[in-house]
Amino acid sequence: MSLYQDLADRTARLIDDGVLRPGDRLPSIRQACKAYAISPITVTQAYQLLEQRGLVEARPKSGYFVRARLGSSLPEPRMTRPVGGATALEVSDFIFQILDSVREPAIVPLGSSFPSPHLFPLDKLGRFLASAARRLDPLATVTDLPPGNQALRRQLALRYLAHGASVSPQEIVITSGALEGINLCLQALTRPGDLIAIESPTFYAGLQASERLGLRVIEIPSHPREGVSLSALADALRQHPIKACLFMLNFANPTGSQIPDERKRALIELLHTHQVPLIEDDVYAELHFGSAPPLCSKAVDRDGLVLHVSSFSKCLAPGYRLGWVAAGRYAQAVQRQKYATSLATTVPVQIAVAEYLKHGGFDSHLRRLRQQLAIQERQLVADIETLFPVGTRLARPGGGYFVWLELPGQVDTLRLQEDALVCGISIAPGPIFSAKRDFRRNLRLNFGHPASARQREALVILGDLIRQQLAA
Repeated sequence: MSLYQDLADRTARLIDDGVLRPGDRLPSIRQACKAYAISPITVTQAYQLLEQRGLVEARPKSGYFVRARLGSSLPEPRMTRPVGGATALEVSDFIFQILDSVREPAIVPLGSSFPSPHLFPLDKLGRFLASAARRLDPLATVTDLPPGNQALRRQLALRYLAHGASVSPQEIVITSGALEGINLCLQALTRPGDLIAIESPTFYAGLQASERLGLRVIEIPSHPREGVSLSALADALRQHPIKACLFMLNFANPTGSQIPDERKRALIELLHTHQVPLIEDDVYAELHFGSAPPLCSKAVDRDGLVLHVSSFSKCLAPGYRLGWVAAGRYAQAVQRQKYATSLATTVPVQIAVAEYLKHGGFDSHLRRLRQQLAIQERQLVADIETLFPVGTRLARPGGGYFVWLELPGQVDTLRLQEDALVCGISIAPGPIFSAKRDFRRNLRLNFGHPASARQREALVILGDLIRQQLAA
């Protein structure tokens, strides 16, 4: 364990034990350096890790303070332990059955995969889109075919540069959302029957894409705070002919986990050693609660093995279906797959978002969005800690908009989901995030919608439904 992780864990225990209480100021960086005989950068990394875990908050010109945590502090779920080896997938029908049941707008959307659309500058984006449509150069219908609009790819390259990564616009392929990007990457790297590594649990769309392409998967254990197990991945890479890894390294869906920067570097180095590409689904990276963004994997990708997939759907423009892949050495292969499938992403949308990134105040919007999501996370966690039964475990994310719960006893979240729907509430039960339909005691809840009396009432009902199962 690194020095900064050790300091973060020790400080976290002081918070959990009540030695450091909500509102207390952590030792200054200078004080901590003197007390622990470590460098300022080590202390800073430790405090940023605690901030990412949601335990402390940075206050400008004042230092770091323990965040308010209403109710009792719940323990986090343990490292997952998937059993069995390579798995052929049969999950889509089951997943669609669950997803089709939560589309009714009247349902409280705790199981939704989307945040509230009211959090985004859709009016402002609409004006950019109207302007792009009016001024559309007819030649753009040809010149903006794959890899996509040059101005947009340049703006994306500039954002990578701001995160310490040198990414050429020529390796960026514009897609119709991140999901298309994942599909294009899988198609470029694999053939039917190939084996890929995924996290356990993992986002169900990756399972569906893999099933559709006839792939087999091997599930890698993961921790709800620190992400995929590197030791288990190393064992899998030695023992199996893995063609690619499909991981979410930042605020993963469903767990909210984030691989710390040091372990992220070790992951990229491990894959470099085995020459196995990484498809990184990174749609939540801009939604970090800490003052510093997580390390961008492309910043430490020295041989083009990382295919970095992201989109604007989660941070700016839901419904615009605009994403991209920074595909490294596989850029041409991904571009050809784009030509062979959907051909092009809507040109006016590309132009509009490029203009917004240049002139629209994207970073100001992101700061407001992060602040609002952090407020909503605190409220949801406080309600869960107050309303759910003893024995509940909860993974507090450092970003994104999901919390991952492990319920006590023999609670079955598939049955809970059915009972909750009768009461007008959606949840995302754990089995939809597993190749083998594991995690029957787990569920994912969404804090992407502002807290309301309706949401709290739904949580009261969920808590009662869980207790009814425990009492049965």
